[in-house]
Amino acid sequence: MIIPTSSTSTPLGERACGTCTLCCRLPDIDALEKPANDWCRHCIDGEGCRIYEQRPQLCRDFLCLWRTDEGLDDTWDPAPSRMMIYRQGPQVTVLVDPDYPEIWKQTPYAETLQRWARAGEAGQYVIVFVGDAVFKVD
Repeated sequence: MIIPTSSTSTPLGERACGTCTLCCRLPDIDALEKPANDWCRHCIDGEGCRIYEQRPQLCRDFLCLWRTDEGLDDTWDPAPSRMMIYRQGPQVTVLVDPDYPEIWKQTPYAETLQRWARAGEAGQYVIVFVGDAVFKVD
């Protein structure tokens, strides 16, 4: 497993969102007045967006790293892992489903996050958000 480096917004052909709706819950979305960890009012859990054709550009543009980075295997598929990963400049951001607050500390996730943190180049670092708690992985 390599540290996620993809900054492309081109999805890998074999990876689809399926029934995953974590991006509709975990991040804050100012354009929709949606705080972090609350469901978007337009989301149907396990199905998707009711306003898909009219969704904000931010939602149209967003793809989690699992959708775009071939270095992330199916272990990091957000639906079963209960985590969503994306990059913000040098920061690798990991949003954890607050219903599964300890999952990021379990094997194989903890070891991989630590490896990413140690392997960080040019100031790259890993931050994990679990509900209101924030952790820097060392």
